[in-house]
Amino acid sequence: MNPTPATPELKFAFTIVAEVDPGLPIERRGDESLEIIPITGGTVRGAVNGEVQRGGADWCLFRNDGALNVEARYWVRTDEGDIIDVVNVGRISPEAPEGAAHGLFMSTPQFRTTAPALQWLTQRVFVGRAHAFGTHTTIDVFEVVS
Repeated sequence: MNPTPATPELKFAFTIVAEVDPGLPIERRGDESLEIIPITGGTVRGAVNGEVQRGGADWCLFRNDGALNVEARYWVRTDEGDIIDVVNVGRISPEAPEGAAHGLFMSTPQFRTTAPALQWLTQRVFVGRAHAFGTHTTIDVFEVVS
């Protein structure tokens, strides 16, 4: 019998606060619906600092089992003027963890940039733990280090 593998270690990288407008319904099929949630701005603070730019969006599928699939696409301009493309796919489970008001919201953000100093974003694996509020979503981004 194989021993249980070691749990990967995570290192905090930065927090993204994406400001949003109310969702716009675009499709409904039975008990499921799809909304586009416009991203209107925000901040990034930590190992990367910058501003989330207006014009992105989050496509949110409200599933009939209570879970939500989310896929956000937006971009960040760093304080140094570099551009980072962000694609963040995640899921909100219908069952809230103990002590939480909402389901567990986890994501797998991926980044693209031409900035030499930020190539580490394109070469590593990240996970995000998110919390959605009426006017914004906060995502704590962690690098998988082992």
